[in-house]
Amino acid sequence: MQKVWMYEEYGSKEVLKLGDLAIPTPKQYQLLVQVKASALNPIDFKLRQQPIVPIDFPVIPGCDMAGVVVVKGGDVSRFDIGDEVYGNIQDFTAEGKMRQLGTLAEFIVVEENLVAAKPKNVSFEEAASLPLAVQTAVEGFKIVGFREGQTVFVVGGAGGVGTLVVQLAKQMYGASVVAATTSTSKVEFVKSLGADKVVDYNKTRYEEVEEKYDLVYDTIGDSKNSFVVAKEDAPIIDITWPPSNPKAVHSSLTVSGEILEKLSPYLEAGKLKAVIDPTGPYHFSHVIQAFRHLETGRARGKVVISHFPSHHPPCFKQ
Repeated sequence: MQKVWMYEEYGSKEVLKLGDLAIPTPKQYQLLVQVKASALNPIDFKLRQQPIVPIDFPVIPGCDMAGVVVVKGGDVSRFDIGDEVYGNIQDFTAEGKMRQLGTLAEFIVVEENLVAAKPKNVSFEEAASLPLAVQTAVEGFKIVGFREGQTVFVVGGAGGVGTLVVQLAKQMYGASVVAATTSTSKVEFVKSLGADKVVDYNKTRYEEVEEKYDLVYDTIGDSKNSFVVAKEDAPIIDITWPPSNPKAVHSSLTVSGEILEKLSPYLEAGKLKAVIDPTGPYHFSHVIQAFRHLETGRARGKVVISHFPSHHPPCFKQ
């Protein structure tokens, strides 16, 4: 048995309970990973609050994780026991039902193609903060065919996805100008990520922004208002569903370890950095407090869970 955070009914964060569940057994193309760190995402509490996709109770929340392979299925070819990996384990069937969710657990089973080798210069906490957010960020640039030399306006430059959009725009996609919005207290922080211009939304309205941009990348779901800073016919990305502007393009994500592998050189060179909310990492026993902070909408970067229980890995007959 293992310790997990789970819920058996929809509701507020108070429906979360710390309990015991059996450790899953990996199938032929799967890995059993001992979780060292996990990260929370808005989807985690949105799924808990109301039925969005078909779901079976009990539910263990969490998509992002970093950990160590302790058992592998018979047909696994990319990883060995003892390898340090990270990834987003969120995956869905053709009918839209979740195959596997649950990184707020000591051990998780995941398809090997959904994870990547953790860069050695990145901590478990930093690695756990990246997968879902960086996959979402990459997808938006891919959807619109963003080109080197173009300009981008990022709405929500200090959030979990926004911090990565700003960095990727500058370091990977070659944007000539990166502008981003944030609150007064986070202006200098967003500048440190590489933003050329930072708009303090407490002092400046979208209509007061003089420049127009080749792409508006809205990470907070305000595309009904933020579209005014886009050039005529320029694309507007909105990562929320449904987009608040019907003309915006919704960016979801492609769940794949391959995307993470392509980013390894940028992480290893320090060109792309994980951003962990300064209130964390939160202890495994403090998950409810972590969700409380995430649900305020004021997190800077990602809310990370660490200090998982350290039980010996199980042994399975292969």
